[in-house]
Amino acid sequence: MVVYVLKYDIHPDKTDEFPEWGQSAIKRTLAVPGVKEFRAYRTTVGSNQIVCTYEFEDMASFSSWAESEECRKVNEETYAMGINLTSELWGPSQAAPEPIRPNE
Repeated sequence: MVVYVLKYDIHPDKTDEFPEWGQSAIKRTLAVPGVKEFRAYRTTVGSNQIVCTYEFEDMASFSSWAESEECRKVNEETYAMGINLTSELWGPSQAAPEPIRPNE
């Protein structure tokens, strides 16, 4: 499992157009093969910070997805819609390579 984490603040000048763009960006990135799961989060109080996570089966799936023309376009647009962008790519932990769920 590989997890791609994208964090950014909505650009103050883009708050009105962000909701429509965000829905479009999600649909377009999920139309590219490879994503197993997508989640998005916002801070609970007073900020326009966004955190998105994309899960992939393996590094090859992530690489193919990230190098696609559509994902490159969305990435460029994200830099116009957001500020303070950071991204991280996480692989499985040796201590817990598979999910551990309580009561299972």
